[in-house]
Amino acid sequence: MSERLRRNQSVIDEFRSAGGVVGGDFAGVPLLLLTTTGARSGEPRVMPVTYLEDGGRLVVFGANGGRPNHPGWYHNLLADPAARVEVGTEAFAVTASVAEGAERERLWARQLPHTPYFAGFQERAGRRIPVVVLTRDAPAR
Repeated sequence: MSERLRRNQSVIDEFRSAGGVVGGDFAGVPLLLLTTTGARSGEPRVMPVTYLEDGGRLVVFGANGGRPNHPGWYHNLLADPAARVEVGTEAFAVTASVAEGAERERLWARQLPHTPYFAGFQERAGRRIPVVVLTRDAPAR
């Protein structure tokens, strides 16, 4: 397991054992766990991701630390927009959609004051960082 995967697993374990609260570099950062289905493997993939609340929706950003490639979870959501999130102690199904145009710009502008380093990620990545809206699925009847 790579060092990056080990760190992610450590954050996931801490998140789940502490009711959604994480310390260290993520102390005070709104964090959710996003479970997608691997586009190639078909296996569940869990990733800690910072988020923004927008009404009843959750918004996540494919910054990938400013790397030139989109994060794996973004590719997974393009292949299958059905996902699951854990926020605090709550878990629920969501459907993902990529924000475009004015909506993308509005959400990006709302996020930057909370994570000003995203602007540097955008510049360093050399790509447009995707903004993904996660809409909670209606409960099954």
